[in-house]
Amino acid sequence: MSYQPSEEILEKYADVMINFALNSGEGVKPGEVVQLRVPEVAKPFLVALRRAVLKAGAHPLVFFTPDDMAREFFELANEEQLSFFAEKFHRGTVDQIDHTVAILAETNKKELDGIDSKKIMTAQKALKPYMDWRRAKESAGKYTWTLAMWGTQQMADEVGMSLEEYWEQIIEACYLREAKPAEKWKELYEKLYSYKDKLDALKIEKLHIEAENTDLWVKLGDNRKWLGGSGRNIPSFELFVSPDWRGTEGRIQFTEPLYRYGALIENAYLEFKDGVVVKATASKGEDLLKEMIAVENADKAGEFSLTDRRFSRITKFMGETLYDENVGGEYGNTHIAVGSAYRDSYTGDPSSVSEKEWAEMGYNNSVVHTDIVATSNRTVTAYLKDGSSQVIYRDGQFTV
Repeated sequence: MSYQPSEEILEKYADVMINFALNSGEGVKPGEVVQLRVPEVAKPFLVALRRAVLKAGAHPLVFFTPDDMAREFFELANEEQLSFFAEKFHRGTVDQIDHTVAILAETNKKELDGIDSKKIMTAQKALKPYMDWRRAKESAGKYTWTLAMWGTQQMADEVGMSLEEYWEQIIEACYLREAKPAEKWKELYEKLYSYKDKLDALKIEKLHIEAENTDLWVKLGDNRKWLGGSGRNIPSFELFVSPDWRGTEGRIQFTEPLYRYGALIENAYLEFKDGVVVKATASKGEDLLKEMIAVENADKAGEFSLTDRRFSRITKFMGETLYDENVGGEYGNTHIAVGSAYRDSYTGDPSSVSEKEWAEMGYNNSVVHTDIVATSNRTVTAYLKDGSSQVIYRDGQFTV
């Protein structure tokens, strides 16, 4: 018999998503519109989420997507269909919604295996206006979003777990056995913020990351602050910053497999020069990795992140970036996102900044944002604006 979490667990899960994760930890307000993007296989979660939205006095806008339809689209669509953008539909959606909850759930982790990666990226690039509109609304403080996961048998099979074992990781990571999970998240974020504040107070100019087959420099740049604990992802244990992409130099070996666009990339390796990826290799999925990086500005760093092993409640590889970028284990993790930066890393009011000014500050802008994770033991040294240096991360935890 297939495993499914209890109604009590689902109710707590939905409560965390609707009444905590949105509005930057404050939850939805009466009268707001909440877009619920949920795949067919996760229907029980959709029911719980809609119920939570209605009880909060808000308005659910449901996007219920069928399983196993992506491959046929890419097999049949011509160039015009791949690049089609439903401008009025997407413009109206962005204007209407105040929040989005997106649920990740897959019935075939490799559904697009063998599909020409150029087709996949053509469809992805077509959505750039939609992403730009959402980003502008978010920067104006009028929109928030969050992600969560629904475990499926196929997702569990892919990483060698039973479905119940897979869900155990979700339940544990999200505090769903606690009487009041949202309160536990608030307690965790208070601890995370203490480290975030310490990192901000250091006035870091650049970071040096050293590990096996890794020697990387990341320039933070001016007008930056570290982020974390906003409820944007559930679960999330990381602290991250959007650096000045122009100051990324060196090489980094990633250790965790990456499932992306219905395919698998393994042992990704990147080399940067003058902020741009000049070499990209992988033992599997290299063509997709290179095609992804070939998208405009996807060959530049948009995020640098560290997860302290003491905070993370994720102990196993889950085959899903939402969890794998927050994994703890022996050495925590480092991940870099190539592509779009997070503009809320800016210390001022993001809504007051022009596109020209974003570019001048080195905030990258791309339709792609792909996190790639390394769990190797690493030392991260901060070089400060006063000329001194300090190790801020070693053996899987912050040292500040």
